[in-house]
Amino acid sequence: MAPLIALIAGTALARLAGLAGISALDGWIVALRVGLAVMFALTAVAHFAGRRRAGLIAMVPPRLPRPDLLVTVTGVLELIGAVGLLLPATARVAAAGLGLLMLAMFPANVSAARRQLTLAGRPVTPLGQRTAMQVVFVAAATAILFGP
Repeated sequence: MAPLIALIAGTALARLAGLAGISALDGWIVALRVGLAVMFALTAVAHFAGRRRAGLIAMVPPRLPRPDLLVTVTGVLELIGAVGLLLPATARVAAAGLGLLMLAMFPANVSAARRQLTLAGRPVTPLGQRTAMQVVFVAAATAILFGP
């Protein structure tokens, strides 16, 4: 739920800043870029920090090799994508890459829900709720990719 809150809060605050006169943030797509960047910065940190990292490693489907390396690589890609979203010249490419990354990582969320794993001591998000959030996240990336 924290990623969804980060997306909504980051987008809303950026849009309010745009309405308050910060011209670089004037518009919904640029605000959405900021919100998605905040969300990915937040989720990327979990790839490198203690109990959350261990939980993410456990979420990797067992058939995949080197789950520790996969978690590290996806965390780095999320950070690069978050920065890319903030730069107008790379925002569309970053949104496309992050959209594909989310689709590629979704099976890990399905696997974790089916195996009833925990993340930092709390049950992973139930599959229905996680699927709905994933649709919102991919839709945000798609809006950035194809937006004005």
